[in-house]
Amino acid sequence: MMNNILKYKNYYTIINYSSEDNVLYGKIEGIDDLITFESDNASEIESEFHKAVDDYLLYCEEIGKKPSKTYKGSFNVRIDPSLHKELSIIAMQKGISLNQAIEKAILEYTSTNSSQQ
Repeated sequence: MMNNILKYKNYYTIINYSSEDNVLYGKIEGIDDLITFESDNASEIESEFHKAVDDYLLYCEEIGKKPSKTYKGSFNVRIDPSLHKELSIIAMQKGISLNQAIEKAILEYTSTNSSQQ
């Protein structure tokens, strides 16, 4: 797991560094809005993230907006054509759709990786 990922109140961010501006920065992931934050002090970047999340949640409450992104359950995936073919054949042999096979693989991957956190 990457150690530049922070979590606060079920919101996540990836901390990046800009050598041009000499700052650490990030944005709140998993929301429809663009909420960014930064700090020139590494020991303060996490609190800046917390402030950004708190401010965002307060803003959403004030305007009556649901703060989290709505995930529709569909997204495009690009894989090697030979892997696509192999997965299609395996799904057909098991009597399931390609979507069901991919969902099963993702479920296995996420459950395996969430237990390692």
